[in-house]
Amino acid sequence: MIPALPRAMLIDMDDTILSAYGKPELAWTIIATEFAGEIAPYEPQVVAAAITGAARQFWSNAGAEWRLKLIEARQLVVKGGFAALAASGGRVLPDDLAVRIGDRFTVYREEQMFVFPGAHEAIDELKARGVRLALVTNGAADMQRAKIERFALAHRFDHIQIEGEHGFGKPEERAYRHAMEALGVTPQDTWMVGDNLEWEITAPQKLGIYAIWIDVHGDGLPEGSDVKPDRIIRSLTELVPG
Repeated sequence: MIPALPRAMLIDMDDTILSAYGKPELAWTIIATEFAGEIAPYEPQVVAAAITGAARQFWSNAGAEWRLKLIEARQLVVKGGFAALAASGGRVLPDDLAVRIGDRFTVYREEQMFVFPGAHEAIDELKARGVRLALVTNGAADMQRAKIERFALAHRFDHIQIEGEHGFGKPEERAYRHAMEALGVTPQDTWMVGDNLEWEITAPQKLGIYAIWIDVHGDGLPEGSDVKPDRIIRSLTELVPG
């Protein structure tokens, strides 16, 4: 049985409120296609797959500091994809091309970003019903603050917590505790909502927070995952009682 609305919610931003980083291989394929003449004889899909593989490897080992240097990280990821292609005996692609492709990907993501349908309305309704709301997002201060302003999120939350502004982020325990303290609530009063299974489910559950996974694409939990969200939704609109 789904509990009644809590006193407070901690809500993630990217790929929870905003469509930001979903389906990366498709996005890389679109960008690689723009550079088809310069990456030949490689097909864009081949380059995109190599970059996506390099990204998975990079982010599986990267420290938290790289979330604050996303533009540089993307450039390194493309260089890693190029290196993988060259290692298989293919053409060596130049570093300056990797930088340009990485930077174009950053611009493309900004161009394509949008608020998920119903997200603003759901947040407004939750606030109207007395739920205390905190936006808790990782990433660089300037980049995340620009999204908050661009998509009219600041006035919708009682507390805004950006990793680059506070000096800590998810899945650090203090990220959740600081947000709850700002709202004046305990874990038992609080729900966490987001798309990252580690940051928004596993870590907050350890503190006793009710953790809701948002699966906007309906892909389901990854095969072999042992994470057990307290609830799975496709949209923030599902949080508002009918």
